Amino acid sequence: MDILIPLMVIIPIASALFLNLLHKNDSTIKIIAIITALILPVIALITPYGSHYFGGYAPLAQNSTIAQGLPALITGTQLFQFHPAITYVFGSAQQLMIFILVLISFFAIYTSINETKKPSGVYAFLMFMGTASVSAILLSDDIFNLFVFFEIAAMAQVGIIVASGIKDNYETALKYILLGNIAGPLLLLGIALLLGITGNVNITDIIFSIKNGLVDPYSPAILMALGLLTFGWLYASGLPPFHTIKSAVYSKALPHGAALLQAFSVFSMVAIGVIILRMFAYIPFTSTAIIGISLLAMVLGITMAIVQTDFKRIIGFLAVGELGYIGIGLGLGTAFGITAGLFQAVNEAIITAFLFIGFGTVLYKTRTSDTRKLGGMMFVNPKLALLVLLSGLAMAGIPPLNAFQSKLMLIQASIQSGLPELGIIMILLSIVTFMTFMKAFYTIYMRPKPAELEILENKIPKSTIISLVIFLIICIILGLFPQIATNSLQTLATGLV
Repeated sequence: MDILIPLMVIIPIASALFLNLLHKNDSTIKIIAIITALILPVIALITPYGSHYFGGYAPLAQNSTIAQGLPALITGTQLFQFHPAITYVFGSAQQLMIFILVLISFFAIYTSINETKKPSGVYAFLMFMGTASVSAILLSDDIFNLFVFFEIAAMAQVGIIVASGIKDNYETALKYILLGNIAGPLLLLGIALLLGITGNVNITDIIFSIKNGLVDPYSPAILMALGLLTFGWLYASGLPPFHTIKSAVYSKALPHGAALLQAFSVFSMVAIGVIILRMFAYIPFTSTAIIGISLLAMVLGITMAIVQTDFKRIIGFLAVGELGYIGIGLGLGTAFGITAGLFQAVNEAIITAFLFIGFGTVLYKTRTSDTRKLGGMMFVNPKLALLVLLSGLAMAGIPPLNAFQSKLMLIQASIQSGLPELGIIMILLSIVTFMTFMKAFYTIYMRPKPAELEILENKIPKSTIISLVIFLIICIILGLFPQIATNSLQTLATGLV
């Protein structure tokens, strides 16, 4: 049992609570926020793989009695003893995803502090609480603990929207939280059904009881629990029918906030999706439903991005569409397909942060995100325009950038699974993504500057440029050496299969 594992959740929560108390001491807020944001990636890298059992209770399905292969009658009796402890599991896949999450959190906080003359302790509090919550979701092997942090993450996201000060942000925040007031209780009801059927909320124990016939795996209650958990999964990730509100959430957050919000969505989608696969992959229509929802997200996201005139909504809908690629990998259900889907999740989190912060420089210089009012930004800062162009090429899957590798793997996995049609669809939608991005890029950067457009004299902070350059370096490294990520993800994918 490694005591470093819970620090990935405890440290950002403790820092968030302290920062929330600081309202006027701007220098203290900046120092504490940066130090905490720097510590988190280090902890993710140095923590040994393993499990942490709060209270010292290991999952009942892993105790020595069951490990010795004693009769199911005995194991069944033990499994129906309520498991009182929260379990965190930390492996190579969790390490990579939490590292990327906290790295994006660092750059979001780093850029927000330098783009804001007076850093807000409350804003840093919201960012750290969201980061801690999604880290806990990735680590948790206890489905009720997952629900608790699911709710905290939702509230943190609402707070980030409210703190943005963008027009109509309160309305969007209210809509999102109202939908959360539906999704959250339904998710909790699904958890309650699983608790009633199996006597536990520990995910390993629930899977053991289903796998070993201690409960009817096709009972109506089990199927209803699957449906309720799936509804919560759709809300957390922003898949249809929540794609419209999710893209609105991104558009009403500041660019660095939107970058972090998308990372929350991506890794929440992966964590809950993996749990659904672990529990219910034996039900034939589970994978089919995941693939169907993912295809719908891809098509809706890209087609709705085409008609937008706000570049933040364009990126938001494209980000939702990119989630579909992750779902395709999970839905294929093969070790190679799941590895590709998880790799796509890592890539999307990085690329979307790259895009949001990159296009955010336009908002910083012009105070508008309406593409109809923009133009000529290429001549303001050509080097910055090049960075933004490369971020869009990365999203579209242009080699040698990272999404090319994960999308190629997804296409290969589809063909190996006997579904070449999926590969063709992904290729076509990647082409449309590229065209949609290039249209927005031309409108903002390359067409003549409108006479009424006022470009402010404020200089883009160095922290923003540094963040963009580092995101580009990561995209190139993962594009040239994808095994850096895939080797860490294969263990989880193989275990799921």
